[in-house]
Amino acid sequence: MPHMTQRNRKLIGAFLSVLSIVVWCVLATSVYLAFPPELPWYVLIVYFIVAGMGWLLPAMAIIKWMARPDGAAKS
Repeated sequence: MPHMTQRNRKLIGAFLSVLSIVVWCVLATSVYLAFPPELPWYVLIVYFIVAGMGWLLPAMAIIKWMARPDGAAKS
């Protein structure tokens, strides 16, 4: 079975990146809307920092997969 080329991985990875960011935004917004309205502002700041950086882990995994050279063994 032929291996996927880096060019194809980059195309698929671009779509996966956008999709994962959209899904993350929907999830983060849903969690935020479930918060009680009387929460202090500093709790919300911590949430926004964590939620704002939460998309980085999936994005790093996708980028690592996309950047793998052609013919590289599975890791």
